[in-house]
Amino acid sequence: MSVRKRTWLKGNETKVAWVVDYSDQAGKRRLKTFKLKKDADAFAASSKVEVGQGVHVADTATITIEEAGNLWLKSGDAAGLERTSIDQRRQHLNLHIVPLAGATKLNKITAPWVRSFQDRLREGGRTPAMLKRVTVSLGSILADAQARGLVVRNAVHELSRSRSSARAVEKRQKQRLRIGVDIPTTDEIKAILAASKGRWRPLFLTAVFTGMRASELRGLRWESVDLGGNKITVRERADRYHDIGSPKTEAGHRTIPLLPVVADALTEWKKECPTGDLDLVFPTGAGKVEGHSNIVNRGFLPAQIAAGVAIDTGERDKEGQPILTAKYTGLHALRHWFASWCINRKLDGGLEMTPKAVQERMGHSNIAVTLDTYGHLFPVRDEQQELEAAQQAIFGAT
Repeated sequence: MSVRKRTWLKGNETKVAWVVDYSDQAGKRRLKTFKLKKDADAFAASSKVEVGQGVHVADTATITIEEAGNLWLKSGDAAGLERTSIDQRRQHLNLHIVPLAGATKLNKITAPWVRSFQDRLREGGRTPAMLKRVTVSLGSILADAQARGLVVRNAVHELSRSRSSARAVEKRQKQRLRIGVDIPTTDEIKAILAASKGRWRPLFLTAVFTGMRASELRGLRWESVDLGGNKITVRERADRYHDIGSPKTEAGHRTIPLLPVVADALTEWKKECPTGDLDLVFPTGAGKVEGHSNIVNRGFLPAQIAAGVAIDTGERDKEGQPILTAKYTGLHALRHWFASWCINRKLDGGLEMTPKAVQERMGHSNIAVTLDTYGHLFPVRDEQQELEAAQQAIFGAT
């Protein structure tokens, strides 16, 4: 590797540049020109280390983030990702990544660069949640480029590993789900079900006592409901575009037993259920996939207000009556209640299931998701009492 001075005449003016002449780890000769010698020396020093480590990628051998992002979108299409996932990728790329860093070469992305990029996202008004999602997408773009041989290092993943301890602290500090705040109480669930009328009652009964996700309920077909055997097999889900496909993970495929009261309600509902080509259990009046917002705004929120599970907004209507708003804003509250019911002790009216059983019933991809979300709800054992009982079983009364 050498740094040499190059001079030439341009008209009557003598021009000077500094050229770094080197071979990369594949033995291919590379040249890079700089205006200042100090910049050439700095590049030569860093490149020598990178070539020695086998991680150097020349500028001419890589592409920009925007170009890599477009290849990443094509990879998603080729892999058969759902339309919602492709749309999310495209939004992250076109709205957040390209405007701030689209022209940046991949080999210029380092961990400090990623931190600077995150600062720019934050200064541009992105929420912490959006910042995290966009950073994950950037890491995915780099991973795709790595597989194509366009970049050696994935600075996002390197930064992620270095911050593992910080994430652990953040996870411990994350606010836990609270009964009566995030998770309805049993009395509230009873009141909501009692206030649910018409087509909403069988839907909410199923949601409450199966813990199925809203997308799974919207994509549920009658062929997956075994009313004689009192069970539902989750095989499909409906996305935001009303397209029906498989659950996102293998764990989403599961069989859930039904309480007799739910099976009875579904049996009666089947007689009135609108028919359609999709054979859905909870369709629109025309037999199509029901919209999530319709279920929430026309069914779940009014049922809560009718049940008195509501919050006073402090405002008054024209008749001077208080204007109420539903306490729980989304159907996930019913899924949270189901998880708590699975966890609660039998003497408290729960199923007292093990963490592994709860994971399988909820369709979580791994048990860490279950424990991170609901671990604090599992009963705390009286270990001293258990030890004393074990001692008595072995040695008898003392």
